[in-house]
Amino acid sequence: MNTSATRAALVLENGKVFWGREFGALGSSLGEVVFQTGMTGYQETLTDPSYHGQIVVQTSPQIGNTGWNDDDDESARIQVAGYAVRDPSRAASNWRSRGELADELVRQGIVGISEIDTRSLTRHIREAGVMRAGVFSGDALAGPDTMTEQVLTAPLMAGADLAARVGTARPYVRAAAGTRRFRVAALDLGVKTSTLRMFADRGIETHVLPPATTLDQLLETEPDGVFLSNGPGDPAAMTQAVALTREVLERRIPLFGICFGNQILGRALGRATYKMRYGHRGINIPVIHAGDGRVSITSQNHGFAVEGEAGERFDTPYGRAMVSHHCPNDGAVEGLRCLDVPAFSVQYHPEAAAGPHDAAALFDEFTTLMSGDR
Repeated sequence: MNTSATRAALVLENGKVFWGREFGALGSSLGEVVFQTGMTGYQETLTDPSYHGQIVVQTSPQIGNTGWNDDDDESARIQVAGYAVRDPSRAASNWRSRGELADELVRQGIVGISEIDTRSLTRHIREAGVMRAGVFSGDALAGPDTMTEQVLTAPLMAGADLAARVGTARPYVRAAAGTRRFRVAALDLGVKTSTLRMFADRGIETHVLPPATTLDQLLETEPDGVFLSNGPGDPAAMTQAVALTREVLERRIPLFGICFGNQILGRALGRATYKMRYGHRGINIPVIHAGDGRVSITSQNHGFAVEGEAGERFDTPYGRAMVSHHCPNDGAVEGLRCLDVPAFSVQYHPEAAAGPHDAAALFDEFTTLMSGDR
């Protein structure tokens, strides 16, 4: 144990306290505590807008081995509310590294905790479900009851509209790499840098639009397709994005959604969404394809899901649709496909910068949809 570090605590809303040492900035931070099972890609996790407002617990015991670099950020800043790890690496060693993870957490003001029993904490979250929590260190450290009272002042994730906090305030364009083949209007609910790169690599010019974009503003871009990005918060709070999606479906513009976008499409099709007990967060989660039973290992980060059953077919205002993918671990819906209009979505992350890359071909499928070959 690093005895020179300042004492710190992670406090759950049920009053349970996990003691450790400071890791990153000193102070306090509140959010929803979740666990992430990936063994690589911590920089991508920290900068993923879908983690906005959450305290992330890494189940992999050692974090920070490869330091911090200039290439792997998924957004302009670290997005997590707090960070909890077991054993921070004593030194970074990687040819791309430009500094230590702990120093970057300090620079960006992210309050973290290390040297806690992340195994016990993860098991507790699995049993009790995700809940509000706080990380406290330095002068913010207080008695357990006082810290618990502070945690209980944090807003709940259910009902939270967070896309406006992470989406772009002004439209911008990500150019295609080489010759432009298609133009896509992307509704930025928390889009990742890797997604825009995957589009660019396929000759797609992406017009990234704010979360509150109207149909007229979207149509001004003259898109060949529409993309619904990943993002944080409760899909039930995204009434404007759902309404826009319905208008896109009515016009039969090819549409592709991932993660939060899958939930937005689901609600646009008339399906309900629900808060999961502890969600799916990691880069090792299996998904079964309804068509042929094929299994993909996927990257995921979501605490809400669309209601439905594996392989279910159902009617919508836009024709027939089906549950195209599901998770064998808990039966959660992992994808939707419209059968009479050109639209589909998946709950996982096919861009998966830290891996795996099983689902990258979904971007090719979207280009095929835009070309009119269904």
